[in-house]
Amino acid sequence: MRVRKAVSPTHAASRSASPPAPCALAPDSLAQSLLLAARVIALVQAGQSLTQALTALSEAPAAARAAAQDLAYGTLRRYGSGEFILARLLERALPHAEVEALLRAALYRLQTRPESAYMVVDQAVAAAGELASGAFKGLVNGVLRNYLRQRDALQVAMAADDEVAQQHPRWWLSRLRRAYPECWQEIVAVGNSQPPMTLRVNRRRVKLADYMARLQEVGLAARSVGGDALMLDKPVSVDSLPGFADGLVSIQDAGAQRAARILGPLAGQRILDACAAPGGKSGHLLEIADIDLLALDIDGSRTQRVEDNLRRLGLSATVRAADCRATDQWWDGQPFDAILADVPCSASGVVRRHPDIKYLRRESDIRSFARQQAAILDRLWPLVKPGGKMLYATCSVFPEENGAQIDAFLVRQPAARQLAEERLLPQEEHDGFFYALLRKTV
Repeated sequence: MRVRKAVSPTHAASRSASPPAPCALAPDSLAQSLLLAARVIALVQAGQSLTQALTALSEAPAAARAAAQDLAYGTLRRYGSGEFILARLLERALPHAEVEALLRAALYRLQTRPESAYMVVDQAVAAAGELASGAFKGLVNGVLRNYLRQRDALQVAMAADDEVAQQHPRWWLSRLRRAYPECWQEIVAVGNSQPPMTLRVNRRRVKLADYMARLQEVGLAARSVGGDALMLDKPVSVDSLPGFADGLVSIQDAGAQRAARILGPLAGQRILDACAAPGGKSGHLLEIADIDLLALDIDGSRTQRVEDNLRRLGLSATVRAADCRATDQWWDGQPFDAILADVPCSASGVVRRHPDIKYLRRESDIRSFARQQAAILDRLWPLVKPGGKMLYATCSVFPEENGAQIDAFLVRQPAARQLAEERLLPQEEHDGFFYALLRKTV
């Protein structure tokens, strides 16, 4: 049985355009969390990144913000699930984006907390009262109760739909199957999981074992996952981390920490981090060696994050907002000993941290990214001194952005030699990354 709308689309749309009344929901209620999550999800559906959309919660109390963020992340990770259910329970598309997003968030909660089903429905209806002057309260109630009646049949149908069962777009699954026929399901499973919280210990300031002891003193458990990386048993607020504000540690995935180690900076070298924001890899390079670092990023608003990160670590570099391809606008003519080219990419290897990528990315984007990556490689290569190195890095799992990109570059640049390659497929301990270390022979 399908649910009919409580009001006509025209009437509902006109009512939703009026200024919202002050929210009557308790700040710590599930209804408030569902309402806030719906606003974030609707912004992502409209094309904003999840990071951008979450700024809409900046004025909310910390506890409400955290609960809403958890709901938004969980809902978006379950790509296709909410849409699949609503397509079968609604006669036509909803004219109100936030109401649709509210339904998706409530369905996610019902799927993950079935023991609280009727409380979830009640709270979702209360949240609907804050949207479109309450015009969709009856609809929300009817859809969710209808879902509960049809839940078993819907679960069977979802399991039979590849896109919904795997929680990834069909084109994405097709590419993974071709590239990784023996392990694509493991890659998908990691992409649907919650990521760990991994720290990078600043060896300039504290030994790894000593920092682990400091964590134990405050009741936090962690284990070493290689190099400078410690993976916490569970995520915590950075305020809970001993010495975070003083630069003893940073938050950085273990796979991302491989970049600085592979490049291997040496004291006194002149190094370029060509796409530096938010500054994690720049900070790591400076922690390893006393280098002369130039950090660029095309987004001027993000260079502030680089500066803030370096300031917290007590490190310094020249930070500039510039397109690394426009070398005539920022390069002083002096070659670099090493360049880190952490290029723009599909971010398909970090989708568990950024589930909005499943919604925002299109298959045609892969070709666009590949062209951009090739342009960056070709523009930066002349800036490497003879004998110098360039590290090409992506957080993608798609071969077109990784090995195929480097193979084509080596054909175009006969003076380039590949020294090393690391392909890190996503797993529990780290996200997905690709690294290719190149040396200029002449």
